[in-house]
Amino acid sequence: MIWHKVGGSTSSYAAGAALAVLLGGFGLIADEVSDGETMKIDEAVLMAFRTPGDPTDPIGPAWLEEAARDVTALGSFTVLAILITVVVLHLFLIERKRTGWFLTASVIGGTLLSSGLKSLFDRPRPDLTGVARVFTTSFPSGHATVSAVVYLTLGALLAEMTESRGQKILYLGSAVLLTVMVGLSRVYLGVHYPTDVLAGWSIGAGWALACAMLAHLYRQRTAAAA
Repeated sequence: MIWHKVGGSTSSYAAGAALAVLLGGFGLIADEVSDGETMKIDEAVLMAFRTPGDPTDPIGPAWLEEAARDVTALGSFTVLAILITVVVLHLFLIERKRTGWFLTASVIGGTLLSSGLKSLFDRPRPDLTGVARVFTTSFPSGHATVSAVVYLTLGALLAEMTESRGQKILYLGSAVLLTVMVGLSRVYLGVHYPTDVLAGWSIGAGWALACAMLAHLYRQRTAAAA
């Protein structure tokens, strides 16, 4: 799906290398977090975004904090579920059911992976009250993980549907931008440590890439059998 008309061993090796880097990055961050090695820098970055003397108040004007809440909602379960439901229904209506099922499985799998990792590491949230309501543990960031899965997969799907290089760049660039903005908003609002977000980006992008590689392999085998 994602490498339509790109093919070849070079792109496969590049994808494999990128996946290894992403998973290795997550493993490194997870190891450092488990040992408590990142807490000083995590807290320093968090405090850099807080008003001196009032750690519950993000720096900047009130409209910036409100904007951050709007952006962070783009990575919420509710918004992403609505978005994926609409996209999958569209794919079914245009007779691209396999793509619809692939997208559904990718997102559900990424969500379950995020929840499982949160339960495994069970890291407490930053001790900043009154910023935003949270219901789960901190590592990795669920918003960062699942938004990476959803937006990167959708961006790749849209890029696969066009021959225009400019449109491909727009779709993939927008997907990356949305993923980054959601993650940064979590740190700005004080509901996640920076390492939570970095780990979420790594595992979310890695999951999206792994699913894309499987889809590419399936497409190749289907074409060979035809």
